[in-house]
Amino acid sequence: MRVILERSNLLKSLNHVHRVVERRNTIPILSNVLLSAEGASLEMKATDLDLEVTEATPAKVERGGATTVPAHLLYDIVRKLADGAEVMLKTDEDGNAMTVTSGRSSFRLQCLPQSDFPELSAGSFSHIFRLDSVALKGLIEKTQFAISTEETRYYLNGIFLHTHEAGGKLKLRSVATDGHRLARAEIDAPAGSEGMPGIIIPRKTVSELQKLVDDPDVAVTTELSDTKIRFTIGSVILTSKLIDGTFPDYQRVIPTGNDKKLIIDRQSFAAAVDRVSTISSERGRAVKLSINEGQLTLAVNNPDSGSATEELAADYTSDPIEIGFNAKYLLDVAAQLTGSEAKFMLADAGSPTLIHDMADETALYVLMPMRV
Repeated sequence: MRVILERSNLLKSLNHVHRVVERRNTIPILSNVLLSAEGASLEMKATDLDLEVTEATPAKVERGGATTVPAHLLYDIVRKLADGAEVMLKTDEDGNAMTVTSGRSSFRLQCLPQSDFPELSAGSFSHIFRLDSVALKGLIEKTQFAISTEETRYYLNGIFLHTHEAGGKLKLRSVATDGHRLARAEIDAPAGSEGMPGIIIPRKTVSELQKLVDDPDVAVTTELSDTKIRFTIGSVILTSKLIDGTFPDYQRVIPTGNDKKLIIDRQSFAAAVDRVSTISSERGRAVKLSINEGQLTLAVNNPDSGSATEELAADYTSDPIEIGFNAKYLLDVAAQLTGSEAKFMLADAGSPTLIHDMADETALYVLMPMRV
């Protein structure tokens, strides 16, 4: 194999694929990226056996071929080369090593045979549809912060993507919860998604996808089955296994009878929560919200270091209520809201609270209260 290509093109593609590779691997081939040169492009592929990312980049292929080299090492080398440089990749006759040459720099990397590289066989996909990258990005970003990191409840370690009929219209919904909070977002269901199975996209796949859907003009082709999902985003193809589990009936935890309405300026509220929570030793310490007509008082008590309070003007006309929330969770939700105001629908101190984005009716958040 002998290939010449622009450093910027090589770096961009390596950046997309090398992130999938785990830093510590007991299986040596999984530390490598598969390079395949033919025609006028170089294709790169990396996998961790659950997730696979492939990207092709334009290249001058003087001699076709394929090999595998350490992914993070190649990425670090290319990253440190001069901007605008040309890079030549050339394998030895016996295929045991590859030379990376650029200007006066030359690196020799050990290769492993391409035949050892695992293939994440996709099988057949039952549903295929296209989404604007902006719509897909919204479904991910509004919900991914609520994904559980608790490995024992593995079925919560991802985003639940499914179709749901609401108001006579079919919607594509994303939901994530960790048992303490829930985030839900939806868009009009795209053609082809009708009858799709409800699927759970793993946290790592969600994280990689979020980094890839940064171009607002790109349409994303989504193919899925009961066990796999594949996203084609421009020249990048991301294939992933799905979480094999049943997502809980999240509708049951979304309250319907909350009748106390609090409307508050989002930025002022977030800044106040951030300030008063400084006094607590951990970010997860509760903030008490004392809500009276026209006013909200935030309070944090820490027996070790002191206390803090802050008052805010609020639009509230119901009976007074005191309720506690995890400070970090309040800030996480506030960061997702796009409108200037946030709407809280409350019931009592022990019941879940609904938070609405005043500028986006498609997003909904549920927070479990804390004892204070």
